[in-house]
Amino acid sequence: MTQSPIDLKDVLGRPINDLRVSVTDRCNFRCPFCMPAEIYGVKYHFLPKREILTFEEITRLTRILVGLGVRKVRLTGGEPLLRNGLETLVGMMAEIEGLEDLALTTNGFLLAQKAQGLKDAGLKRVTVSLHSLDDEVFGEMNGRGFGIERVLDGIRKAAEVGLTPVKINVVVQKGVNDHTIVDLARFTKELGYIIRFIEYMDVGNLNGWNMEKVVSADEIVNIISSEMPLVPLEKNYSSEVALRFGHEDGSGEIGVIASVTKPFCGDCARIRLSAEGKVYTCLFASVGHDLRSPLRSGATDDEIRDLIVDIWRRRTDRYSEERAELMAAGVKTKKPEMYHLGG
Repeated sequence: MTQSPIDLKDVLGRPINDLRVSVTDRCNFRCPFCMPAEIYGVKYHFLPKREILTFEEITRLTRILVGLGVRKVRLTGGEPLLRNGLETLVGMMAEIEGLEDLALTTNGFLLAQKAQGLKDAGLKRVTVSLHSLDDEVFGEMNGRGFGIERVLDGIRKAAEVGLTPVKINVVVQKGVNDHTIVDLARFTKELGYIIRFIEYMDVGNLNGWNMEKVVSADEIVNIISSEMPLVPLEKNYSSEVALRFGHEDGSGEIGVIASVTKPFCGDCARIRLSAEGKVYTCLFASVGHDLRSPLRSGATDDEIRDLIVDIWRRRTDRYSEERAELMAAGVKTKKPEMYHLGG
């Protein structure tokens, strides 16, 4: 039986509702803003299997976190569909009492052959990263020259088997794919997908981020609205990160995630679990807290629960709100790489 959630809040009064689980640090893409090929080449050493959490360990930690208030779980990577037997993990997690939503974020390359098995195992929905409908631009952004057709096949299959609503994530970079924004918005509008445009963020330390490459949420909305008028929509829930807009004709919605220009730290209720068993209380956190060691040294559920409670109650993270001040002061912070936490 699931333990009743305690009233767990961090220093700033934020609850713990959402869990993101990285099931692998490996990926078949080399997106320059996440895992640039010049660094993560053939000689790069990813985590050995023994250092990655087992399905049983992931499920155990998730069950404990559900007892602390988590209601939504998203499986990420790296690329989560590279993890062998992922359907087994989905089936285990789907049985956790009190878990209301189980989703997955993927680059979609392997989704067509995996979608039915994931749905059958208990996955509810998917989000697919698709940064352009232009093959050349998409190939540049995935770092491997792959075209979009396999990803589109995966999206179609996900919709067909009922992994809905299908969401599309787009990282927007000035001078790279910003000229394809309207095409993506029109594509998702016509097919009934929900699209999320994401401001290019300074996640990690290796993607060469600077503010000049950011296309703001306001700019994105204005670009789309000039051709397909948009109207603002209310949030679905208080900690939702996307600013929502509906098409004026009522046929669908878009969202923008404005972590850079309109930070939403004050509502952040997310905790992240890395593939090797560290929890991070922020996408930009400089420190992860090791849970794998106590797991493997015989700690009880109550002991692990107490560790997580202590970590969350001491949480003060609000990096996105502090970004401008830190940049102005010339302060550089060490952050985990995007592929390590899955966004």
